[in-house]
Amino acid sequence: MKKSHLWGVLSACVFTFATATSHAIAVNGQGTWQTTLQARDLDGNTSTIEAYYDTDLNITWLADANYSQTTGYDTDGQMLWVPAITWANGLNINGISGWRLPDTNPVDGVAYNWSVSYDGSSDISYNISAPGTMYAGSIGSEMAHLFYITLGNLSYCDPQFATTSNCSGGQTGWGLSNTAHFSNLTPDLYWSGTPYNNSPSTGMAFDFNNGRQQVDASFNTRAWAVHSGDVGEAIVPIPAAAWLFGSGLLGLVGIGRRKKTA
Repeated sequence: MKKSHLWGVLSACVFTFATATSHAIAVNGQGTWQTTLQARDLDGNTSTIEAYYDTDLNITWLADANYSQTTGYDTDGQMLWVPAITWANGLNINGISGWRLPDTNPVDGVAYNWSVSYDGSSDISYNISAPGTMYAGSIGSEMAHLFYITLGNLSYCDPQFATTSNCSGGQTGWGLSNTAHFSNLTPDLYWSGTPYNNSPSTGMAFDFNNGRQQVDASFNTRAWAVHSGDVGEAIVPIPAAAWLFGSGLLGLVGIGRRKKTA
């Protein structure tokens, strides 16, 4: 292999790694994201990652959690519920349509419970699907599952002491501490595509700051597009052994150059 070709291959590998890890805080060992979120290419350039397939939920999240602002569709990425639905449903990313806002299905998998709680036992609550709760690991709320299970973040209300009527808040480490490799994921409210109690104008939302699922009618709510199923091309991660091999080859190239100039 020519040195220039070798260097190009290794440079591409380094660029891929840098791109995949240049986003906001990724906490190793917290949550399941390192095994359940798989990188996907949507634009034909495998050195960049545009989405992540969630193997637990069987959906694909856009890698950019504020894509509407990034693309210039909205000046700050904050929208009312109906315009947010319209934006997500109308997305066509390099020929891939069928995008939507995340779903909020019943936490118990059967029927909605619209009462307010703090322990994850109803559909307006903190700790929905969180470990140690009544419906731990529930996939009813796609954003709650992402927040608590995939990313391993903590609610403001400590699930060990929270009840249906009491928060017992301020547990140590609460908030959005882990965003994995998603970009522009902020501790704000994000719209669900699910209406509150069949309302035509009021939607459910999830707070990525305190971990609460709630009813919302706010202007200050963001929209994050997802796609049912696995879309895009899989980006195969580079094994650690390949990095060691590449580092060795780069070392040999450097030695060879030094010998020539000696």
